[in-house]
Amino acid sequence: MRGSTVFFAAVIASGCCYAQNPPDKPAATPQPVSFSIYDRTRVDSWQWFAAPPESETYGYAESLLRIGVAQKLDRWDWQFELAQPAILDAPTNAVSPVSAQGQLGLGGTYYASNGNNDYPAAAFLKQGFVRYRFSGPDRNVRLGRFEFFEGQETRPANATIAWLQTNRIAQRLIGNFGFSNAQRSFDGLDGQYTAGPWTATAMAARADQGVFNMNGNPELNVDIQYLALTRSAAGGHVLARAFGMDYHDGRTGITKTDNRPLAVREADHRNIRLGTYGGDLLAAVPAGPGTFDFVFWGALQNGNWGVQSDSAGAAAVEGGYRLTSVRSSPWLRAGWFRSTGDNNPDDNQHNTFFQILPTPRVYARTPFYNLMNSTDEFVQFVDQPARKVNLRADLHGLQLTSSKDLWYQGGGAFDNKVFGFVGRPANGHSSMASLLDVSADWQATHKVALNFYYGNTWGKSVPAAIYPTGHDLQYGYAEMVYRWGD
Repeated sequence: MRGSTVFFAAVIASGCCYAQNPPDKPAATPQPVSFSIYDRTRVDSWQWFAAPPESETYGYAESLLRIGVAQKLDRWDWQFELAQPAILDAPTNAVSPVSAQGQLGLGGTYYASNGNNDYPAAAFLKQGFVRYRFSGPDRNVRLGRFEFFEGQETRPANATIAWLQTNRIAQRLIGNFGFSNAQRSFDGLDGQYTAGPWTATAMAARADQGVFNMNGNPELNVDIQYLALTRSAAGGHVLARAFGMDYHDGRTGITKTDNRPLAVREADHRNIRLGTYGGDLLAAVPAGPGTFDFVFWGALQNGNWGVQSDSAGAAAVEGGYRLTSVRSSPWLRAGWFRSTGDNNPDDNQHNTFFQILPTPRVYARTPFYNLMNSTDEFVQFVDQPARKVNLRADLHGLQLTSSKDLWYQGGGAFDNKVFGFVGRPANGHSSMASLLDVSADWQATHKVALNFYYGNTWGKSVPAAIYPTGHDLQYGYAEMVYRWGD
C-alpha cells in the first residue's frame, strides 16, 4: 500500500473545507446511482522552530482518495463513501524529547499519531447515511455517518456573504478538519428546516477517529449536540445566526491539556462537559464602486473542565471594502480576534476558551497556533486577477491573551490515546509571532485545481523561550486536486 497510494486523495476545497451542499428538492422519480471521486495530492515543506539535534526542516507527501456512491429515491437519498489516506515519508526525527518543544510541525504529528510509522496508510468508511426529505426545499433529516460544518448551514446567493460565511465564520467550533489527511466524521443524526428567510439546524452525534490518525473508523467517547437558527435579511445582504452547543468528552483516562501542573492534570479523571452559546452577523453593504463588509462573531462558555468549573469566551470583529466595479474585485479587509486565557493555574477555575472540534486551519493558515488563549490582529487582501485564479495574502500580529496560560495548537479529539490539543508553556511571555502568508488557487480545468501556499513566521518571545536556537518558521505546500462525479 506504501507505493500505490501516494497519488490518491480526496479534495476538500483548497485543502481546508468540504462544503456541505444544501439539499435539492425531492426528486419526482428515482434517479440512477451516481459515483464520485475526490483526489488530493499535497507536497508539504516545513522549517519549524529550531530544536537541534532533531530535524525541523523536512518535506513529505500526503494523499487522500475518497470514492463515493449515492442515489436519490423520491423523498429518500443515501450516500456511501470510502476514504483512503496515506502519508509518504513522514520525518522520523521531527519529535523533540524536550517536552515543551514536542512535535516539530505536522510531519512530526503524523509520525507520532500513527505508531511512529513514516508511511502510514489506511482505508475506512468516511460517510454512510440515509436522508429523508420533507415537502419543500431544505427540510430534511439525516441518520448515519456524515461530515458536519457548523456555521455553514445555508448557501447565500450574495457572493460576498457566501465568501465570508465559508472563510470567516464556518468551522470555528465544529468542522471536518478538512486540511488534515484523514479528516473527521460524525456518527449520529442531524436535520434542517427552512421556512422563508429562517433556517433551523440541529445535530447530535459522536466524533470519529481520524484527522492525523490514518484509521478513521473507530468512534470516540466524545459527543456533541448543536442547535442553530439562521436568518437572511435585507435582500440577502445580511445573514445572522444564533447557536448553542453541548460538548462532552468522556475519555477520562487521557490527561487534559491545560496550564495546571502535570501531576494535578494526571490525577483529574473527571469528564469535560461544556456549553457554548453565541451568534454571528454578516453584512455586505453596496457603497460607491464597491461593497463594505462587516463580520461579528462571539461566544461564551460554561460548564465543567474535569474537576474545575469553566467560564470562558471569545469574540471577533472584522470589516473591509471590495471594489466590485473593478474586473478583479480587489478586496482589503482587517480584523481582530480575542479569546480568554487562564490567569491562575492553581485555582479551581478553567478560563481558557475551548475550540471544541474545529477546522483550525481556516483561521490559522500556517498551522502552528489556534484560537485558544489567542489574540489576533490581521490585515487581509483578496483578489481574482483571472476568472479561475484566486489570490490571497494575510498579515497577522499574534499574541497570547494570558502569559500564565499555554500556547495551544491542534483541532480537537482525534484518537482515544491523546487529548487532541497540544499546549506549550508561555513562560510568562505573551508576544507570539508575526505571520505573513500568500496563496494562489487555480482551477486549471473543470476537474483539476492547483493550489499553492507559503507562510513565513517571525517568532517572538513565546517561541524564543522554547526554541532559543532559532525561532522563525516557514511552511509551504503545492497541491493538486482532481474531482470527478455526477
